[in-house]
Amino acid sequence: MPATDIVHAADPNSREALDALRHSCAHVMAQAVQELFPGTKIAIGPAIDNGFYYDFDSPHRFTEDDFKAIERRMLQIAEGNHDFQGREVSYEESKKYWAERGEPYKLELLEGFKDQKLTHYTHGTFTDLCRGGHTPSTKAIRHFKLLSVAGAYWRGDEKNAMLQRLYATAWPTKEQLVEHLKMLEEAKKRDHRKLGPALGLFSIEELAGPGLIFWHPKGGRVRLIMEDWLRAEALKRGYQMVYTPHIANKDLWNVSGHTGFYRQNMFGEIEVEKADYMLKPMNCPCHILIYKGGLRSYKQLPLRLAELGTVYRYERSGVLHGLMRVRGFTQDDAHIFCTPEQIESEIDGCLDFALKVFEVFGFSKYQMEVSTWDPAKSADFVGEAEEWTRAQNALESVLKRRGAAYTLCPGEAAFYGPKIDVKLIDAIGRPWQLSTVQFDFNLPKRFEMEYVGADGQRHRPLMVHRALYGSIERFFGILVEHYAGAFPLWLAPVQVKILTLTDAQTAAAEELRAALEAAGLRVELDARPEKIGHKIREATLEKTPYMVVLGPKDVEAGTLAVRRRDGRQFDGIRREELIRRLSEEAASKATASTWA
Repeated sequence: MPATDIVHAADPNSREALDALRHSCAHVMAQAVQELFPGTKIAIGPAIDNGFYYDFDSPHRFTEDDFKAIERRMLQIAEGNHDFQGREVSYEESKKYWAERGEPYKLELLEGFKDQKLTHYTHGTFTDLCRGGHTPSTKAIRHFKLLSVAGAYWRGDEKNAMLQRLYATAWPTKEQLVEHLKMLEEAKKRDHRKLGPALGLFSIEELAGPGLIFWHPKGGRVRLIMEDWLRAEALKRGYQMVYTPHIANKDLWNVSGHTGFYRQNMFGEIEVEKADYMLKPMNCPCHILIYKGGLRSYKQLPLRLAELGTVYRYERSGVLHGLMRVRGFTQDDAHIFCTPEQIESEIDGCLDFALKVFEVFGFSKYQMEVSTWDPAKSADFVGEAEEWTRAQNALESVLKRRGAAYTLCPGEAAFYGPKIDVKLIDAIGRPWQLSTVQFDFNLPKRFEMEYVGADGQRHRPLMVHRALYGSIERFFGILVEHYAGAFPLWLAPVQVKILTLTDAQTAAAEELRAALEAAGLRVELDARPEKIGHKIREATLEKTPYMVVLGPKDVEAGTLAVRRRDGRQFDGIRREELIRRLSEEAASKATASTWA
């Protein structure tokens, strides 16, 4: 029986068309690799954001030196203009096909698809087990590039074989490919994993273990600024700050359901006096216990509990990535407990808060998505259909009233409720998942939460999870890359660096430092017996926003030479003017220098 999942898209840049192009390109790459490197077994090759990958089990160890040969063969295959042809097959037929070819990973995948429709997609001489989503022919595959090779455990499980994953990208036009490659080059320059340690912000220590972040003094200073601003803003918006333990009895996680649905991401039990405790992977059950400290009245709602709470998740080593994916991190977590009548205003308030974060930290572009359930797969979700409809309508109602553009993502909701995700767009055009506003039908039922309504009867409150930074670590990593380490003045760990020409200016420099610090500015003094050019270069590499160069003539005249990190210099500046202008720039939270 023929299958017809071939994408004929009017817009080649639609998500459906791009996914089809990249998935087709993954098939062509798999064919090229198997032809060039005999003995290679194929696993999976999906389209992902901005590209695709394919996992291989090969006796050959791939390096970037192999990429040109693979790309040449891919182009030869594509130029053959082979149609992608899909065919529905039986389980027995597919099993026989892959067994004859000695493809163990396809056979294992097949076992999970026994009760599903099975399709083989073929182009030329290559066939893959695939649900489809392809271009009509290989002719569309013209503009692609292999990017990197990495290790990847089969099915993400470290107990399984380590495969080799080839990452690549593909685009409809040469211009789009070139633009994307330029963006990737710029992203390399901004990589927080390199800039962070180089600027003395943080480190990951091998002796302590992967996925655990050590905040150094400069990074800790920026983190403190981020946390202090968020706490102050939360308090202004009616949140109450709470603190909860890092571990809790396993019974708590049994009630919340985490030991059932989230166990693979939790660290193991810690025995304490014959009772099992576990590191918390989330803060929500702890906030619920605070809510349940007494019977609440509807007059006490909404109750907004917020915490910068550190959580621990067992992320596999293959997915750890600098600050973006770690094993211990601090969430700017909040949970709102409210009545049905209050829910839309609470969602609106969460979105206001999220957009305030973007504005203050210098992000002007963002995207919104509403993730909903799939009624056809209701067994995968908790809650009644009426609850889902009411919750989804509330989310969309708020967005429509705000005039906000958003994308619906059917079936992408968490199993316990629909959500709004806000993705910010950074300086080089990359989207980052950041703020989330999420309903939860699950935990209020599990913990039998109640409040006394105006009718004197007991009701179950609605619960909303809200995160703005997502996590301090991840948002900090995004900030480093957004600003390429050159933080705006208000966020910079060192705002001003005083550089002396000779020892004769040291006393005047110390006096200047004291005056700047008294004004609340963060200052360092470099009075080393080094040449001034060397000091300026170091301060510039450290991405210090402003330098004050202090020489004998400056001391005598009672003025200062002020230098921006971009090299522009202003001479004859009085101390009072320096303090005023820097204080005003910092207070305004300007994202660029106001000194012109």
